[in-house]
Amino acid sequence: MSYETIIFDVTDGLATITLNRPEKYNALNMQMYKEIQDALKQCSRNAEIRAVIITGAGKAFSTGADLVELQSQLGNFEIGDVLRNGLNRIVTAIRQLEKPVVAVINGVVAGAGGGIALACDMRIVSDQASFVFAAFSGIGIIPDAGTTYFLPQLVGTSKALELSLFANGKNRVSPEEAYRLGIANRVIAHDDLAEESKAIGLQLANMATVAVGLTKRILYKSVERSLSDALETEAQLQGVAFKTQDFQEGVMAFIEKREANFKGE
Repeated sequence: MSYETIIFDVTDGLATITLNRPEKYNALNMQMYKEIQDALKQCSRNAEIRAVIITGAGKAFSTGADLVELQSQLGNFEIGDVLRNGLNRIVTAIRQLEKPVVAVINGVVAGAGGGIALACDMRIVSDQASFVFAAFSGIGIIPDAGTTYFLPQLVGTSKALELSLFANGKNRVSPEEAYRLGIANRVIAHDDLAEESKAIGLQLANMATVAVGLTKRILYKSVERSLSDALETEAQLQGVAFKTQDFQEGVMAFIEKREANFKGE
């Protein structure tokens, strides 16, 4: 599939999906939904891809759905179907991908763009970026793209309500506050963002990929299960991890006091 609204690059096991409508602040349109889904499928199917970065071109990560496109198509679609076939599939694919996915927040992120960012496993944030979760209430709709699921887990229900409801122009979440609230994993000087986030992505890509994927799966399931369920799932998935070549390499590297050379197998 050729891409018109994203840039897809794979280098040294690290895939980078760049939302590429900078003139529209990377607003998400129907074409972009399809292209992101296709890129994520490639990330899932290609064993050489071992980590993924999602970022934006220009001044924004993404300001959410393309409202101009939606307005022009009113009456021709059911919004619930648009979500189910577009955003919801993207968010689900990110969470189900058993490889680490890092959102590199290069600028403003709002609306459904925030949902995609929150769905990622980590968020590396420019010191010039900002989050606007109240973009939904500002136009009279509710948060979507998984925001109602992810945001309360990170910041608590009361704070999530505050961030989601007060669209007063002053309720942007700064990089520093995002870090304090647990939304951002790291805040990096804007001029260093590309280089440092790539280094983080490559570090993840060089880890034991199977074990990383299993860790991601069990940690996300932990919020939905009892302790006894979690212990049993740990036992089952550890059995899978112990059978990998990366585990054997990790043990030998430890014994030989050298750096492990993981192959993702």
